[in-house]
Amino acid sequence: MKLILLGPPGAGKGTQAKILEEKHGCTQLSTGDMLRAAVAAGSEVGLQAKEIMERGDLVPDEIVVGIISDRVDEPDCASGFILDGFPRNVAQAEALDAMLENKGLSLDAVVELGVDDKILVGRIEKRAQETEGGPRADDNVEALKKRLEVYHAQTAPLIGYYGDKGVLKTVDGMADIDDVSNQIAEVLGVG
Repeated sequence: MKLILLGPPGAGKGTQAKILEEKHGCTQLSTGDMLRAAVAAGSEVGLQAKEIMERGDLVPDEIVVGIISDRVDEPDCASGFILDGFPRNVAQAEALDAMLENKGLSLDAVVELGVDDKILVGRIEKRAQETEGGPRADDNVEALKKRLEVYHAQTAPLIGYYGDKGVLKTVDGMADIDDVSNQIAEVLGVG
């Protein structure tokens, strides 16, 4: 199973990816996690990404595409993967399509978690309070509002892009975690 989870920051993509990973043996590929790992490692790319992420801006396509391409080649992705946080714009989607095609792969589905922006602000505030070791640098209301603006301007057009390709499935991301998981299983036709 090769999937993309699509939705604004705080929609629950990471949570649902972990559930899918456990139930179906796919590997979760979170660009946010991969970028944060690069930041923690203090690599050149990580230091560049840190400054960009703390502003609430998107990391440049060439950095993200390269990270994803290398990651998809690793053995744990052979039985499938779930992209969480990528692509973030149509240019990345086109680059992903080309990359997958070159590898002889294609997406099985793109699952959109439909949510309400106002409720997302509450989720991010709660996550910031509950996170061990303090909140992520980008877990604050100001950064979230900027990330939501960027999402609506750049990422939301992916709904039409993947809808036109016939791979988009939409679920109610405002439901509780188990209900969202059940909706995802239903639209994917998996148990």
